[in-house]
Amino acid sequence: MRKAQKQQAQELVRQMEEAHDQFRKFIEQGSIPPAMELLEECQNGGITLGTLIEDTEGEGHPTVFLLEEYCELAYQIHEDLTGGKEINTKKIHKLLKQKLVRISNSLKNDVPVRKEAVFLPYKASMWDSLESVWRAADEDEHCDAYVIPIPYYDKNPDGSFRKMHYEADLYPDYVPITRFDEFDFTKHRPDMIYIHNAYDQWNLVTSVHPDFFSGNLKKYTDKLIYIPYFVLDEVDPDNEQAVEHIKHFCFMPGIINADQVIVQSEDMKKIYVNEYLKAAKEHGLQGQHLDRAYLDQKFLGLGSPKYDRVCAMTREELEIPQEWLKVIEKPDGSWKKIILYNTGIAALLTHNEKWVDKIENVLGIFRENQEEIALLWRPHPLIESTMRSMRPEILQKYAMLKDRYLAEGWGIYDETADVDRAVVISDAYYGDGSSVVQLYQQTGKPIMIQNVEIVT
Repeated sequence: MRKAQKQQAQELVRQMEEAHDQFRKFIEQGSIPPAMELLEECQNGGITLGTLIEDTEGEGHPTVFLLEEYCELAYQIHEDLTGGKEINTKKIHKLLKQKLVRISNSLKNDVPVRKEAVFLPYKASMWDSLESVWRAADEDEHCDAYVIPIPYYDKNPDGSFRKMHYEADLYPDYVPITRFDEFDFTKHRPDMIYIHNAYDQWNLVTSVHPDFFSGNLKKYTDKLIYIPYFVLDEVDPDNEQAVEHIKHFCFMPGIINADQVIVQSEDMKKIYVNEYLKAAKEHGLQGQHLDRAYLDQKFLGLGSPKYDRVCAMTREELEIPQEWLKVIEKPDGSWKKIILYNTGIAALLTHNEKWVDKIENVLGIFRENQEEIALLWRPHPLIESTMRSMRPEILQKYAMLKDRYLAEGWGIYDETADVDRAVVISDAYYGDGSSVVQLYQQTGKPIMIQNVEIVT
């Protein structure tokens, strides 16, 4: 039984208790008709409660058996009053109370509360940041776990919404999906809501639907939990220069509103707590936002679920698309070395057109070596949205480069939702610094960061 349902059941018991006291007063006053009406209400309450329990816990539940005894007693008293039979008010009231106490105790002890955990990913390619937590919730026999992909929008340079995206059909087959417009948050009031987007209205490139901003979600749960969709370079919390580059991740609307924030390590937790405190003071926040002891409980350095998924996967269990195999396999059936070429947003925004020139140069080198090396090019899923919003002047040149690569067909272009497949299948990483680098480090395979300034 869900928490809201159990609260409803307990409220029914409380109302029946009040009806007992009123029933006794009516009998003592000789007001038989209203006393009989109260008995009918108590019977109906017992039937409603029994139906609720059977619907959630199944037939033959001990609490339902006690409710049947209670309803039978109420019916018998009602029949006695209908026949004009004199009753012992004190004794009847005591019997009703005793049975209701037993029902209340059974409701408390024999009807467990099922927790509800709701997961709200927005991009399917970022699902790996929540998957291992969802698996644990889904395997808990006392928890109902819902995966509810939410819509998001590209943004125009002026901040207005452009195109809406809804990626519910891109998740793995083993993940059951609930549509966002078919789940009533007011009715369910889930125990936990997990999000991996903390930006809300602060994001300049995309935005989740405003209904799913963290401030709104907080109204419907006792515990809003944020897990970043990315992992960062591990840095020393005392290295001020290194911390300066990542501090903006530590203070976002979703982090402010979250009851818990799960980050990749204890060192990262220290950074989040320190930088959150500074930013909270600058923004004039008060109370627990400035309480270090509270923040030490709010931020947890438990690790990233992204690591869990990529470490659990093997090449053998992966489904490799046929068009990929055409690039990967040599004539004798053996595999070429596969290089994951990852291009990211930070490098784009830093280097602009030089970054596009670097990609063109890299593709030319791998084209010349395609007999021995298979290139798996995977750009950040928001690259083109970022260009439209923040670097429109280089979008056409990039698009032409991508189209030529696709037309030539000598390499793989991976724009699927599953970054982990690219990480597991490849033999080495080359490309921009990004959260994928931190993920790749878990595999122990070689990593080389490209230098945009060097073009051969």
